[in-house]
Amino acid sequence: MNAVGDYLNAECEIFREGIQSEIYVDKSELIAVTNRYIKTQQKYICISRPRRFGKSMALSMLSAYYGCDGDTAHLFEDLKICKDATYHTHLNQYNCIQLNIQEFLSDTDTVEEMIAEITRFLLDDFKKAYPEVHFRKETSLVWIMKDVYLNTERPFIILIDEWDCLFREYENDVDAQKKYLDFLRMWLKDQAYVGLAYMTGILPIKKYGSHSALNMFYEYSMIDPGRFAPFFGFTQEEVRVLCEQYHMSVEETAAWYNGYEMEYKMSSGFVTPLQKIAIYSPKSLVESLKRGKYGTYWNQTETYEALRTYIQMNLDGLKDAVIVMLSGGSIAIRTGTFINDMTTFVNRDDVLTLLVHLGYLSYNESDGTVSIPNREVGMEYENVVRVLPWKEVANSLHNSQKLLEGIWNMDSEQVAAGVEQVHQEVSILQYNDENALSYTVGLAFYVAREYYTIIRELPSGKGFADVCMIPRKLYVDKPALLIELKWNKTANGAIEQIKKKNYPVALQEYQGNLLLVGINYDKDRKKHSCTIENCTFG
Repeated sequence: MNAVGDYLNAECEIFREGIQSEIYVDKSELIAVTNRYIKTQQKYICISRPRRFGKSMALSMLSAYYGCDGDTAHLFEDLKICKDATYHTHLNQYNCIQLNIQEFLSDTDTVEEMIAEITRFLLDDFKKAYPEVHFRKETSLVWIMKDVYLNTERPFIILIDEWDCLFREYENDVDAQKKYLDFLRMWLKDQAYVGLAYMTGILPIKKYGSHSALNMFYEYSMIDPGRFAPFFGFTQEEVRVLCEQYHMSVEETAAWYNGYEMEYKMSSGFVTPLQKIAIYSPKSLVESLKRGKYGTYWNQTETYEALRTYIQMNLDGLKDAVIVMLSGGSIAIRTGTFINDMTTFVNRDDVLTLLVHLGYLSYNESDGTVSIPNREVGMEYENVVRVLPWKEVANSLHNSQKLLEGIWNMDSEQVAAGVEQVHQEVSILQYNDENALSYTVGLAFYVAREYYTIIRELPSGKGFADVCMIPRKLYVDKPALLIELKWNKTANGAIEQIKKKNYPVALQEYQGNLLLVGINYDKDRKKHSCTIENCTFG
């Protein structure tokens, strides 16, 4: 493919490098989804995902596929899209514009200069590609593209990366933001030359008042990914194949990088059931596979200062929500009041919604809750807690290893004393039922997630265990834990309940040592007690 310019039917080198890389996951079926929207009322698409979730690579793939200045079939001949019925219909059939707004924003001082530079550079590409076209108004991108379309009758595929970067760099300049949105609206809305407008960024489209300046766009975000859910991040099956290839543990990989659960449906129709899909951070997974070890890789794109900035606002009990999530719980939120910028926050729900879009929280659409997705992101919260004036929470995290070792050593007095200390120091953990008690235990044994798969309310023989911890395969020397929590009863009674309900039946496939742990809180004495027993199957 011989590109005629930097932005019109540009060179597809980035996509070529991607498919030639050591680790490449075929996401070409995304093209089948975008094909169905070309020249329809759904042709305006805005994809928002966290950093390093594959947005730019997908955009480069679309550019290589749609651009008309050359034959790129050889790049796709081994990919899944070749089997789709629409593949040949749209291959290399469009004038394709690919822009990264960050490039222009960094090169100019004002939004007016940025818009003028975009217009000037695109005009230069158009003149090279179509020297015969007479441009009636060279300062207007709308008229420039109308003239090209009038002469070629070839629709445009417009691909915009980092579309929202202006809202991050001009975060307090409302006038600049509105000028930028007005430019996009005039350029794209109701224009016959638009075959498809596809934007990617971190944030959904900015809202002003009761409507958006770009209300023609259909948005697909971390809150509501729609049909685009499988194409950004790696799926469970894709991860399984890669782990086998690189001899990495699927279970351990999931603990570190899984946790973004999304709901979507691929086929149309109201009767089509929603499917749930687990999404992994691609940046983290690729780095882990290449290095052969687990660690924090996704967050290398920015420091924990970004997370710290929002958490320390403590709007409307935000600190309490973070503590609950650190303890393994989830928080119900309403996402509707978030106006899609990084400065306007009315309540804690707005902050939590932003953290979903940034990838620091996972959103469960089924019950409208958020939680910390995995070990990697959890470590970012740990880093933040240790530098904030949350000394009591930091102490709890620091002492967590000792408490866990207390259970392993069956030292019930140490465990009871440790849980007691967490309860006394962390003000939110003042409770009056077993559910609240579980948050105290979750925070007290925070470090357990390094060794265990933790299941709350594990279905068992005749009831539910409050917390079940099953050691992952790398830690088979550790005992499994069944923890029953009681409020104003007895720790021994909790152990008896475990036995009566036949809880260990739920662990029949587990081969190893099992400890039964009963923890009770006496509301009159305001004391915790603990009983630990070793259990053998059969």
